[in-house]
Amino acid sequence: MHKAKRTIGVMSFTLLAVLGTSQQVAAQGTQKADGAAPYPKMAPVDQYLMTNRDEEIALARSAAPASISRDATVLVLGRNGYETAVEGKNGFVCVVGRSWTGPFDWPEFWNPKIRAADCLNPQAARAIVPIFHLRAKLAMAGRSKAEMLSAVKAAYEKKQLPELESGAMDFMMSKSSYLTDEGGHNMPHLMFDTLVKDGKDWGSGAEGSPVMSSPYWFMSPNQQDQTKGLPPILVFLVGVGTWSDGTPADMHGH
Repeated sequence: MHKAKRTIGVMSFTLLAVLGTSQQVAAQGTQKADGAAPYPKMAPVDQYLMTNRDEEIALARSAAPASISRDATVLVLGRNGYETAVEGKNGFVCVVGRSWTGPFDWPEFWNPKIRAADCLNPQAARAIVPIFHLRAKLAMAGRSKAEMLSAVKAAYEKKQLPELESGAMDFMMSKSSYLTDEGGHNMPHLMFDTLVKDGKDWGSGAEGSPVMSSPYWFMSPNQQDQTKGLPPILVFLVGVGTWSDGTPADMHGH
């Protein structure tokens, strides 16, 4: 797939999709030349908000083909977190993710430019959307990354967050998403949220395989000790050749 081959370090809302290099090299690529983190702290709250509610709804819906997204519930980000803008009827939930819904060790965790259109199927919506709600509430309240991580762990300990169900997946096929400062900024793909322990079981990373994978909470293996108390979610990513409107991905510039 031409677009996938030339897109380096695309962040797919819940993971950094590493194309042709290791996760660590890609992560280091987002560092400034002087070694400083590009986004060391949260930007002003207003920078994460979209001023036009209808535009945010449209962007969220564009994550999936209209046959799916037109009947989906749509969330928009407000000053207190995500709010339901449209009540759906097919169990899917479409939302525009922000940077702080990505892995906790992602260098762009506080990047205010991120607008990641995502449409989650019913299984993913039941398990993952509550995490989005919690993270958004904390981020909009100005909580630190460490406070956010502690709150998520506490919520799991108290059984306030549901367990991941089998069959959870996301559509991320919007032309208009901004997923990362790296490469082409965007890439149409599908994601599968699983409890699989070894990505090799799905052919992830094998030569010629279109499948990539990354842990949900932290990209780096060196940070896995921080996942104690969190479910071991492994996310698989598969690039697709068209955007949600059916046009070829390699014909849309970014």
